[in-house]
Amino acid sequence: MLKVGDHLPAGSLQEFIEVEGEGCSLGPNSFDIQKLSSGKTIAIFALPGAFTPTCSAQHVPGYVAAAGDFKAAGVDEIWCVSVNDAFVMGAWGRDQKTAGKVRMMADGSATFTQATGLTLDLAARGMGLRSQRYSMLVKDGVVKTLNIEAPGKFEVSDAATLLAQAKAL
Repeated sequence: MLKVGDHLPAGSLQEFIEVEGEGCSLGPNSFDIQKLSSGKTIAIFALPGAFTPTCSAQHVPGYVAAAGDFKAAGVDEIWCVSVNDAFVMGAWGRDQKTAGKVRMMADGSATFTQATGLTLDLAARGMGLRSQRYSMLVKDGVVKTLNIEAPGKFEVSDAATLLAQAKAL
């Protein structure tokens, strides 16, 4: 399982791009995790699924609201990672008004999630393999803080907790 001091696992995440530019085409684009995190401080939070109640009502809105505070604390980007495809993450991002604040990163096949060891089996609920709810600060590809939620909880992966850690980093 991923822990503080580890490098993010190699691989890619996908993001639905709304406006063509900066070398990105409209629609799903794939990004190399190592290249994208190199030289940056990134706040990453992961959750079980797009459009789910806690994720939509509390988790994503907290990070959207605090985006300016994260920037002021030295965080270059905020990523929301979920085991959903880029089309779903793009639609969810539009719904949550994340543009310019939170990058909605799709892990459609759960490759990144499995590599972190932070999987959550929701097959009994008809959702298959998903991500645990967690947050972390990553500096130049290295995990500096990691907050993993207990099953069914939303207590330590919220924006306020990670922001306090970013300010202390």
